[in-house]
Amino acid sequence: MRILVLGAGGIGGYFGGRLAEAGADATFLVRPRRAAQLAADGLVVKSPHGDFTRPVRTVGAEALAADGAYDLVLLTCKAYDLEAAIAAIAPAVAGGATVLPMLNGMRHLDRLDAAFGAAAVLGGLCHIAATLTDTGEVRHLNKLHAITLGPRQASQQARVAAFAAAAAPARFDVRVSDDPIQDMWEKFVLLATMAGMTCLMRANVGQIMQADEGEALMREALAEADAVAGAAGHASRLSRLAAASATLTERGSSFAASMLRDVERGGPTEADHVVGDLLARARAAGQAAPLLRTAWCHLQAYEARRVS
Repeated sequence: MRILVLGAGGIGGYFGGRLAEAGADATFLVRPRRAAQLAADGLVVKSPHGDFTRPVRTVGAEALAADGAYDLVLLTCKAYDLEAAIAAIAPAVAGGATVLPMLNGMRHLDRLDAAFGAAAVLGGLCHIAATLTDTGEVRHLNKLHAITLGPRQASQQARVAAFAAAAAPARFDVRVSDDPIQDMWEKFVLLATMAGMTCLMRANVGQIMQADEGEALMREALAEADAVAGAAGHASRLSRLAAASATLTERGSSFAASMLRDVERGGPTEADHVVGDLLARARAAGQAAPLLRTAWCHLQAYEARRVS
């Protein structure tokens, strides 16, 4: 299987690097500056599961159409870069590649389906905390490193199986799901709660739990998010909801959404794609969602201040 990894940042660099480390045919679609950095230093990954540095194959957007056929595109962009990403990978999809999106939330599926057709877009998500440092290293921040994927149509089953086989030797967890949309909704519920609350409070989970109302508000925010999923026909399974609740209320936890890191460095966020979209779905379902409203207002005000 020939795999095109969009970007070599935190997520793409980690999972694509692990695939390359395991011998998979993985090429990174990167901008010239990152291509030069990788050519000079190799792909550098620092992880609790083992560090590595290795040379990797790269291709630029201008050369992709002439680079031959790919079987799968691992789409690891941020939501605010989705339009540029769609344009960049279009030659690979036109050549027969299937897209495996790793974005947060749900809204990107509609956009990818419109661009490429639903038959070319798998269900998928990842669980990882990773970032790209100023020196170009991929820094894996905890021990989570998992990809879940699954077919949205029966015609996609062979492509899903082929990626799972290619990823099997790699040093990360891969799971094939028979209901990837449910899995994506459950992550959406967890992430929207985590992002909304940690950004709103400018604090990690453990710090929020030290506040008098911290646990109560976190549980209320989770209930709001899951009610939206329920209205869409994808209420979290009880075991997943219990796990999310435990993660979000763990005493002493340093866990926080990557969106909080984006806010703290003054950068753009995926707030519209995650918190804003979930609130829009709540309103469409006639749900009040007061904590979602507050978190979204806060993030909108942050963005207004950032660009002013």
